[in-house]
Amino acid sequence: MIVDVVLGVVIGAAALGAVLTALSVRVVQQFQRGVVFRFGKVRSEVRAPGLVVLMPVADRIRRVNVQIVTMPVPAQEGITRDNVTVRVDAVVYFRVADPVRATINVQDYQFAISQVAQTSLRSIIGKSELDDLLANREPLNQGLELMLDSPAMGWGVEIDRVEIKDVALPESMKRSMARQAEADRERRARIITADGEYQASKQLSEAASIMSKTPAALQLRLLQTVVEVAAEKNSTLVLPFPVELLRFLDSATRTHEDRREDRREDRREELADRRAPSPAAESPAAGAPAAEVPGQEALVLDLPLPPIPPVAPVPPVAPVPPGTPSPVSGTSVNGSGTARQ
Repeated sequence: MIVDVVLGVVIGAAALGAVLTALSVRVVQQFQRGVVFRFGKVRSEVRAPGLVVLMPVADRIRRVNVQIVTMPVPAQEGITRDNVTVRVDAVVYFRVADPVRATINVQDYQFAISQVAQTSLRSIIGKSELDDLLANREPLNQGLELMLDSPAMGWGVEIDRVEIKDVALPESMKRSMARQAEADRERRARIITADGEYQASKQLSEAASIMSKTPAALQLRLLQTVVEVAAEKNSTLVLPFPVELLRFLDSATRTHEDRREDRREDRREELADRRAPSPAAESPAAGAPAAEVPGQEALVLDLPLPPIPPVAPVPPVAPVPPGTPSPVSGTSVNGSGTARQ
């Protein structure tokens, strides 16, 4: 009888010990930290990962995850500093640095971080310009991280990094930016094309100066072009005609035309000289007007006339006496001066 009672007491004590042990032993995972509350008051010592022994009935433990949490920030719509309506979303990476403060100072630290991230993102949108949101996001990410880190330190949360994910633009703004980008690409294409043509013209100018010194180089270049075209096995062969040959023919034609024109001028001058009257023909009729040739203009010569020589006086004729025989045979001169047979 006594043995049965003792055995029952031992079994009950063992069962009670097992129950108390089950109530006092807890396991903390490697990625967790344990915050112990004894009679509702937090203990300053944070329990490390592993097997944790608690005081039965008096202690309560709360496990806190210390892994990095990735929390997306909902898209926020705002107006940038240059008056453009955009929708921006972001992502926040944070972890619990102090499990005690994360448990005591804030009811739900994840919800608190989410709300602060949304308000900070709206503030960043209003302070930034559209170009910064699209192309210069690193300073904005750093500014957003500073704005989140200030209240998060009091909650025992450490902000690892914050990044802006996407910027949604209105359709009208997208079309305007597409037209602007297209115009800019066209401008750069024209500049590149003009630069290439300028460099090619310089090289061609140097090549032309070299070929002008050696005319055979132009013929060799022509033959090389013919060989390149004939290598394609085309039925039609286009033979380029040198421009220098055209210039040479043009200059030769002009020289021939100039010579013909000079000959025509010489002939006209020669005909004019032949048709002009000589000074000897003009002397008997010095006061008479010059005769004009029909169909031709009168040739006026402004030449000085030669001096007229003085005329010698004619001696008087002596009277012939009557009866004087005339030099002509068989005639005589009478007194009246008439000849009689």
